[in-house]
Amino acid sequence: MVEILLDATVRAGTPILFATLGAIINERAGIINLGIEGLMLIGALAGFAATSLSGSLLIGVIAAFVAALLAGSVHGFITVQLRGNQIVSGLALTMFGIGITALFGRSMVGLTIAGFERLTIPGLSMIPVIGKPFFNQDALIYLSFVLVFAIAFFFYRTRWGLALRTVGENPAAADTCGVPVNLYRFLAVSIGSGIVGIGGAYLSLASTPMWIENMSAGRGWIAVALVIFASWSSYRALAGAYLFGGITAMQLRFQAMGTTISAHILQMLPYIFTILVLVISTVRLAKGASQQPESLGQPYDREDRK
Repeated sequence: MVEILLDATVRAGTPILFATLGAIINERAGIINLGIEGLMLIGALAGFAATSLSGSLLIGVIAAFVAALLAGSVHGFITVQLRGNQIVSGLALTMFGIGITALFGRSMVGLTIAGFERLTIPGLSMIPVIGKPFFNQDALIYLSFVLVFAIAFFFYRTRWGLALRTVGENPAAADTCGVPVNLYRFLAVSIGSGIVGIGGAYLSLASTPMWIENMSAGRGWIAVALVIFASWSSYRALAGAYLFGGITAMQLRFQAMGTTISAHILQMLPYIFTILVLVISTVRLAKGASQQPESLGQPYDREDRK
């Protein structure tokens, strides 16, 4: 019973984890991206379409990454180069993603593909309780594990990561040290968006290997809240994503057991928890406990330096 619930938790939390990691990269550079929901849908459709046409799941994942990267680069151009309003641009990206995937995905609704299969890691999969849930999973879940550690290593063990964090904290100081602020911000937004797209691809290539309109079902908004809850840390994002995944898994489990609780109330649980997370995070922010980048949401113009 515990193993089954943990397995469902990992699988339900993985798309949220990818989306959160991508959003963390965006915000560490000082750029708010509220287009996560749209990027997930773009990644889901691009991944499914490419896999359906080529028969290769790897090509599907690459297509999802590239499609979301290109869409995210538009947000990066508007917010970094043109110094446009980050909130408005992000919301527009979400609406664009919802609309374009509904339009171009109409002919693919109901089609199915052979999705990712589980890959067992010998030895580790035999560990009691956690073995099968964590070490008998598909390749994208293993990729999410690698990304958590790789992103943390990048930010705290490389000079490029230090430069990117400085860009998010104090872009004027970074500029003074010779760091190309706009380039770093644009690349962070683009690459982070690509990672979000992989989270969308997980939905259409692994979780439910088919295309369903609006299949992200609000996970992008959960990721936006989770970035704050995780204090912009990839390790905390892992724990937070699985916490949300566990709530989703329990909700589905309750429905399968035929509980008398209304299905509508059960479906609301992840989003109710999202509101609670935002309240807790806001309180922590007010008390100074947050690690929010100092220049988050603030456009940078060298001519405005004082």
